[in-house]
Amino acid sequence: MDRKFHQLNEEVFQEIDCLKCANCCKTICPIFKERDIDRIARSLKMKPSAFVTSYLHIDDDGDYVLNQTHSPFLGKDNYCSIYNVRPKACREYPHTNPVNMHKYLGLAAKNLTVCPAVIEILKRIPL
Repeated sequence: MDRKFHQLNEEVFQEIDCLKCANCCKTICPIFKERDIDRIARSLKMKPSAFVTSYLHIDDDGDYVLNQTHSPFLGKDNYCSIYNVRPKACREYPHTNPVNMHKYLGLAAKNLTVCPAVIEILKRIPL
């Protein structure tokens, strides 16, 4: 299963331009881990505490997430101003190429409503 998903992930992301969509950055609040906060704050020349105060809050699950659903780091051109230091959750999105993909099928199904690439990947899975 991993091999097939990884292959399809590579194929589909060669065909789809995420900059034309950016639905993930417009509709999903990624989780920010401490190391993400430290890395991003450093790149923005902020203290981590100031970054948290300015951009994040703790959700019902106890995770740091953005204060707003639409990422404040997404420009009108759909480029992310913190792309090179983005959170791990953003780097791994849409979770269609991890090891042990069977553990992520529910998450991939959830991402069907957001990401056209996931739709295309799942369309190509042989039944």
